[in-house]
Amino acid sequence: MRRSLFPQNFFALIPLCGLALLILSSRTSSAFPKIPEEQGARNLEEYAKTYSNREEWQARAKKIRAGILEGSGLNPLPRRTPLESVIHSRKEMDGYSVENVYFESLPGFFVTGNLYRPLRKGSLNSFAGVLCPHGHSKEGRTAEYTQVRCAALARMGSIVFAYDMVGWNQDNRQTDHRKDKNVFAFQTWNSMRALDFLLSFREVDPRRIGVTGESGGGTQTFMLTALDDRVRVAAPVVMASAHFYGGCNCESGVPIHNRKEYQTNNAEIAAMAAPRPLLLVSVGGDWTKNTPKVEFPYAQRVYSIMGAPGNVQNHHLPEDKHGYEFSKRQPVYRFFAQHLKLRLSRISDDEEKISEDFFKPIKAEELFAFNDSYPRPNHAVQGASACLAALRKAQK
Repeated sequence: MRRSLFPQNFFALIPLCGLALLILSSRTSSAFPKIPEEQGARNLEEYAKTYSNREEWQARAKKIRAGILEGSGLNPLPRRTPLESVIHSRKEMDGYSVENVYFESLPGFFVTGNLYRPLRKGSLNSFAGVLCPHGHSKEGRTAEYTQVRCAALARMGSIVFAYDMVGWNQDNRQTDHRKDKNVFAFQTWNSMRALDFLLSFREVDPRRIGVTGESGGGTQTFMLTALDDRVRVAAPVVMASAHFYGGCNCESGVPIHNRKEYQTNNAEIAAMAAPRPLLLVSVGGDWTKNTPKVEFPYAQRVYSIMGAPGNVQNHHLPEDKHGYEFSKRQPVYRFFAQHLKLRLSRISDDEEKISEDFFKPIKAEELFAFNDSYPRPNHAVQGASACLAALRKAQK
């Protein structure tokens, strides 16, 4: 686990350069910028010049936060209408249970997912709450590697909610994930309402809320953390890069990084978690390969200014590729155990060697929220236009 002090001469070593973005013509859409790695590092140098103390950083973060909401079409935020949640099909596993869930983030617009709970009973504020968004894998939240991290976190003492990307599987097909230009807004609002859902359980301690996801789920992790201070601990996995913002409408298809008021990147947005605990998990086999020498030092700078230099860590796996395998889950388990007061002993031996041997996967069809017994409600909106209309109506 990297805990090295921020190198004071880091930014001085990087040649000065303007902030203009170079959008590669090889990309399928100019909406998804990918800039040279060196340019990403130089951009961070320029961003660092805009503040020198806590107050100036907070002012910059406030400006970026407002820009994300404005650029994504979430200003003003929609009304928080009743969730009307339905929880069904409880399955008892080894130390935890799994249930299927759907609720309305907007009237007629549904969030679908699975709720993982410790089998032991809890009283008021007994458990932490953890959100687990997923990346652009085919199986999404039903993938075994998603199931197992939710199961482990539940055994450790969390109530965990894994929820679908908008339009990603047969449960969540009210709009097209790849084609809908407003999917970032829908997904960000769904994440906020997923947090509302978690906090609706009296057993969940609002002082112990975490979020972790990989790739596109990593984007959701640091975006939600930047926008919603109810998140207390964050662990974005293989996503927080200074030179690549994601290749999907749900990540970089809206004007949130480069605006008239500011320019930023995902590394800085992730650092907006400060002073709350933040773990950046990075690998050598994707766009997070430079994290130890570029993105992490920038985050350390922000955390030092915010008076919490020990609250940011980087776990770098130089031989690993993109994903959320066991090698990446282990540091997240340890980080969450430390900062959310979870019981690592529930998934480890006396020497704290972590094992997931308790886990048995559940078939995808058993995890779907909508089925013959629980069909999608008739008032569900359908199609991009209808979904956007539901959002705009809730904003008035």
